Amino acid sequence: MFKDTTDVRKRLGHQQYIASEEIGTVVYLAQALCKPILAEGPAGVGKTELAKAWAGALDAPLVRLQCYEGLDESKALYEWEYAKQMLYTQLLRDTLHNMLGDVNSLAEAASRLADEEDVFFSENFLLPRPLLTALTSDEPVVLLIDEIDRADVEFEAFLLEVLSDFQVSVPELGTISAKHQPMVLLTSNNTRELSEALKRRCLYLHVDYPSAEDELNIVQLKVPDLSSDLARQAVAVVQQLRNMDLRKVPSISETLDWARALVTLNAESIDEKTLTNTLTVLLKYEADVQKARRMMGGGGGSRRDRYGH
Repeated sequence: MFKDTTDVRKRLGHQQYIASEEIGTVVYLAQALCKPILAEGPAGVGKTELAKAWAGALDAPLVRLQCYEGLDESKALYEWEYAKQMLYTQLLRDTLHNMLGDVNSLAEAASRLADEEDVFFSENFLLPRPLLTALTSDEPVVLLIDEIDRADVEFEAFLLEVLSDFQVSVPELGTISAKHQPMVLLTSNNTRELSEALKRRCLYLHVDYPSAEDELNIVQLKVPDLSSDLARQAVAVVQQLRNMDLRKVPSISETLDWARALVTLNAESIDEKTLTNTLTVLLKYEADVQKARRMMGGGGGSRRDRYGH
């Protein structure tokens, strides 16, 4: 476990995750107070990566539940394998016949079968999904509930119940409680408003696009083959794009993709030709690409002045 907030940031850094003081504090408090974290912010700013780094820093398994519209309890919690149970029953038919061969009434037969219920209603037929996997793990895990805002309100209410007690009811087996309370990180891209009840249950963390300095540190850490000068130029371009009125501004992951593309192309600088040919690595809509080319291709001084090279 983490000793303090400094230890959090240091160990996340060993996982190649640059954590701010706020992130370090929230992760430490989540551990100390046994509370889930709700991380909100734009897509691609490192919310999912935080869960991966958190698990890596603690050398704990990462269990991921990817949310989507229509996700329900059975897909997130467990599936009961009725076909396997039926096959099991068929295979034991002779044994059942011998066991019940000398009974004198239905009541006696029912009583004998009841004594063997554990054979037919056991974990052998339980197929755990991510939530149950996290609750029944023999060691503490980090549970990532990714993009909770994409799930329906009904599933959010079910999830709140699970996170409140860290136990679930399985009709075939009864109540199953967590062996170890998982460390939980929920992420949201703000596509819809989450319930106040869920927010009250969690420690809140807003993850936004990084500053130019932080983004430069991320690029140099993740793409060490990119020269320092070219890394600064690349970050300057991305920061300029984020200030434009675009349908989708570049995320950190797209900045890193672009940095790797520049290394692959053996680029020495971000001249007009290089920018034109690689802009679609950063931007995913043609209207955005055309707008960026117009705004960055003319006016406002030379390209050297704008990008610092």
